[in-house]
Amino acid sequence: MDHSIFRVLQEARDPKKAVEMAAYMKNLFPFLGIAKPQRAALTKEFIKAKKEEDGVDWAFVFDCYRKEEREYQYLAIDYLLNVKSRLMPNDLDSIEALIVTKSWWDTVDAIDNLPAEIYRNYPEVEKRILRWANSESIWLRRTAIDFQLQYKDRTNKELLAAIIEANLGSSEFFVNKAIGWALREYSKTNRDWVAEFVSSHPLSKLSVREAGKYL
Repeated sequence: MDHSIFRVLQEARDPKKAVEMAAYMKNLFPFLGIAKPQRAALTKEFIKAKKEEDGVDWAFVFDCYRKEEREYQYLAIDYLLNVKSRLMPNDLDSIEALIVTKSWWDTVDAIDNLPAEIYRNYPEVEKRILRWANSESIWLRRTAIDFQLQYKDRTNKELLAAIIEANLGSSEFFVNKAIGWALREYSKTNRDWVAEFVSSHPLSKLSVREAGKYL
């Protein structure tokens, strides 16, 4: 299915910027060349109208993910973030599919907010998050590690500890960076817990460096 918003974005493409944006992402994906502020302006009314619809339009989301240029995946995620309060536990299947499709930090880190919303409303999905923490996919692991980033004093520290412990010894940059990021963010709320965790676990140098920023 094609959508009018796809044509809007196609017509706004900038080949020169597209080269620059693709280079920034290590040429892993083609781009239309539309920077975030312009994309937000172009899609604002479309997303506003989509929010008036019932439910979550996963067909539209996956249409975006089938398109080549990266801005379409950004559009899908922007839409989902605007309807995240409607997400249910069974939507984790679709979210997992997005995490492991065309995976890189730019989309995966934005998707963090979706399981975060579901877990906040349905804590029984903890088992699913723990499966992600032990997945062969580094991107599912990264999501499990970082999905509580914005929880502050609502962070489930036992779950955070279990997820990090499942990933100790990893040589993956994106996993070890995520561990440090999660601990650093939680240290703003519970400095003593993070300090004790860092001192009592064999974290990578990268994780320790990231975690220790506010310690």
